[in-house]
Amino acid sequence: MSRPARYPVLLHGFTGSAVGWGERLVDGLAGTGLTPVLVDLPGHGRDAGPTDPAAYTLDSILGHVTRAGDWPTDLVGYSMGGRVALHFAAAFPGRVRRLVLESASPGLATEEERRARRASDEALASKLLAVGLEAFVDEWEAQPLFESRAALEPAERERQRALRLRNDAASLAACLRGLGAGSLPSLWGRLPSLAVPTLLVVGSLDTKFTEIARSMASAMPDARVVEVAGAGHTVHLERPDAWLAAVVEFLCA
Repeated sequence: MSRPARYPVLLHGFTGSAVGWGERLVDGLAGTGLTPVLVDLPGHGRDAGPTDPAAYTLDSILGHVTRAGDWPTDLVGYSMGGRVALHFAAAFPGRVRRLVLESASPGLATEEERRARRASDEALASKLLAVGLEAFVDEWEAQPLFESRAALEPAERERQRALRLRNDAASLAACLRGLGAGSLPSLWGRLPSLAVPTLLVVGSLDTKFTEIARSMASAMPDARVVEVAGAGHTVHLERPDAWLAAVVEFLCA
């Protein structure tokens, strides 16, 4: 008996876009009956442009995701998109069949940490507006967090950079202010009650998020961690075949 078609919703990371997932992943998912719905989060891709802070409140973002999917369905989020996906699953547990979080976090546990992060994100947003998008993307991609992406094919690195440069500086700055980890509430305390089956995908080279994923899994009732060897923060780009194998197996179980 063939499996019914499903339409998982995919949420990208900060400075990314819906098309950043790439044909390899999109075709790989579609070939198994998992036809992905690729969402541009506000301030990115086709949704670049809005600078009104109201577009970046948690309620607004969750509404944006709600309109994108045919619920209930699966939800997949990378980095900032994973943070949004986790908030969506916590707010609307009945809408999410299975949850995949790649290199994602439930947020910062204390108000002191969140206050410091808000100040950091405000400084980063101001810098983005001052130096412009191209210089900002140069610095963003040079972070130690993304060091392992040096192993990507030069054409793929250039493609990802070109996609980032399609975004809008003012929109990204507004997104930093509204959707940063310091602006959203912590979900650490909600994890024990989040019963949706969850896959936490991390790269073995990304030690920070590997530890976060292990802590999350230990707090959640139905979660497991897949650590992809030789990958860093962007597992889906650095080890796409391993990402596909793990995600397809989980979503099709």
